[in-house]
Amino acid sequence: MLERLTRSALRLGLGLAAFFPIWSQAAYPEKPIRLIVPFSTGGGTDIQGRLLGEKMRQSIGQQVLIDNRTGAGGLIGAQITVESPPDGHTVLFTTATIAVNVTLQKERMKFDPLTDLDPVVWVSSAPLVLVVHPSVPVKNVRDLVQLSLRTPEGLNMGGNTPGSTSHLSAEMFKQFAKAKGVTVLYKGGGPATLGVATGEIDMLFATAPSSMPHIKANRLRALAVTTAKPASALPDLPTMNSLYPGFTSDNWYAMFMPKGSPKEAITRVNSEVRKALEAREVSGFYAREGLDAVGSTPAELTDLVQREIAKYRKIITDGNIRLR
Repeated sequence: MLERLTRSALRLGLGLAAFFPIWSQAAYPEKPIRLIVPFSTGGGTDIQGRLLGEKMRQSIGQQVLIDNRTGAGGLIGAQITVESPPDGHTVLFTTATIAVNVTLQKERMKFDPLTDLDPVVWVSSAPLVLVVHPSVPVKNVRDLVQLSLRTPEGLNMGGNTPGSTSHLSAEMFKQFAKAKGVTVLYKGGGPATLGVATGEIDMLFATAPSSMPHIKANRLRALAVTTAKPASALPDLPTMNSLYPGFTSDNWYAMFMPKGSPKEAITRVNSEVRKALEAREVSGFYAREGLDAVGSTPAELTDLVQREIAKYRKIITDGNIRLR
């Protein structure tokens, strides 16, 4: 009798051991996920965040709340993430800006993205598109450079935010093409794109999602892309690299969590994002807007950040680039 009870208890224990890991994983998320977007509404990060957040909501059964925390080139939203409880319910959705600012805003940056954040997923990559207001009398990049040299103060060159790849591309334009101009920095891709579409600034290296509607509506004229190879969404445009060798910049988007977040939360969000990227409405949107879905592992995201920090450190140091 005792032997039978022992065997029964053992079977029950094994059953519970198998059950509880599944239950524990299924319990996440226990409440709405806060997706911090450190840029303004209407930009490439915000647009993707809302699209992916809705697909995740449909899958996980919890709200994904978009929290736009703008300022300091994405550092305010990132700092809020670093200081948030590492319970898996706060996610930062940011861009290559986070790698740029390691050098550009080292005095203001109070955290290290490689040690104070947990990588979750490299979501996507996109070319920046060199666009001008239709009133700017040029049809190609070479003519734009010449116009900048003929203009007494140079051109008003926009930048999405301080430290964004849009900002760095404007500075690279001065370095590589010897163009002349003043960089005007905005609080996000949406406001910057609106600035060039209304003629407030002359040119901008814009993110594809925020600029494509304006390009299609002829409110902006596109001249080139910043990727090493032509962009699938704009195949007729030359690359800046073909005109000025070495001029490449990739506006990538990625998600992070506060350091020490549960592995099951990182794994679940990574899986949900990768699944969302395969959804027809998401893949269709990405194709139309010139975005390339990635869906990496956390380790691959770490490798990307390390490479980008080194790349932009050289550009910033060589160009003695400082924020005003």
